[in-house]
Amino acid sequence: MIQVCEISKRYKKTNHAKGIIGSIRKLFINDYTLIKAVEKITFSIGQGEAVGYLGPNGAGKSTMIKMLTGILVPTSGFVTVNGLTPHKNRKELAKRIGIVFGQRSQLWWDLPVIDSFELHKRIYKISEQDYKKNMNSFLEQLGLEDYITQPVRQLSLGQRMRAEIALALLHNPDILFLDEPTIGLDVLAKEKIRAFINQINRERNVTILLTSHDLKDIEQICNRMLIVNKGALIFDGTVEYLKTALSMEKILTIDFESDPGTHVLAENAFLIEDQGMRKKFKINKGMDSAIEFVQGISKIYPIRDFSLQESDIEDVIRLYYEGLNALEYKHNQTLESVSVN
Repeated sequence: MIQVCEISKRYKKTNHAKGIIGSIRKLFINDYTLIKAVEKITFSIGQGEAVGYLGPNGAGKSTMIKMLTGILVPTSGFVTVNGLTPHKNRKELAKRIGIVFGQRSQLWWDLPVIDSFELHKRIYKISEQDYKKNMNSFLEQLGLEDYITQPVRQLSLGQRMRAEIALALLHNPDILFLDEPTIGLDVLAKEKIRAFINQINRERNVTILLTSHDLKDIEQICNRMLIVNKGALIFDGTVEYLKTALSMEKILTIDFESDPGTHVLAENAFLIEDQGMRKKFKINKGMDSAIEFVQGISKIYPIRDFSLQESDIEDVIRLYYEGLNALEYKHNQTLESVSVN
């Protein structure tokens, strides 16, 4: 569905000099800085995949989305989406993709929501049968019937985003691009949108590429993630693989039948919180299975219940970036040492 090979996007940023001399100098010398928004990124996404595209601000996420949708032309490399070159086949590609930008709207601000859907139907030449089928589905799944006749300007942010996603799917696209779809939403609105996107991906086999700063979006929707930093791709894999690679520690809470005291000892685990019959342990990252730990403890002390707290994706990404920053700092220190010597 999506093939990206050695794609780069660079911008020239003009350096503005101060004062009259600087203005005169600019007439004769074109001074600029080359900004590498995306630098030689390669990846592929198959039909029906849900992929998260992560990175800090300025990492090139939105730039990549714009190149994949034909809004921007790559500086070098090539990209195909559904067999088409985006910037050369924008009209044809638009019929096969859906796009939602969290901070931009496709809905007509002063018109009722239904008018935007009717207009979309005519622009994309959607058959009456497909239109009615999709509208009935979206009205039920997203609760659009409560505000479908209201002007867009009167909607809450959560209502508008549900309408935006429904509009992007109205023409049955093969690929859905989501750029910060839950930005600014409350918890309940986010959960409703995530559940709907999961359903669309599962039932319609729609390929999804999602960028978001809310890592819960990635964790709950995507089975794969791409991480970019400073324009370069630094990770391509699953959340579970990343957790395993970083050997995250686990927190295990055990409820005992009676208080065993503070003498609960076990290899590869540390007692970090003692509430009498309830105790919390930190399981060392070298331990293969928390279940083995529980089984060992239960042979000595009767256990009523236990729960395991896995590290969430925020912790994983934070540790991953900390590791990269540490490596970059060490590299820079080495270069400085060599230059001094």
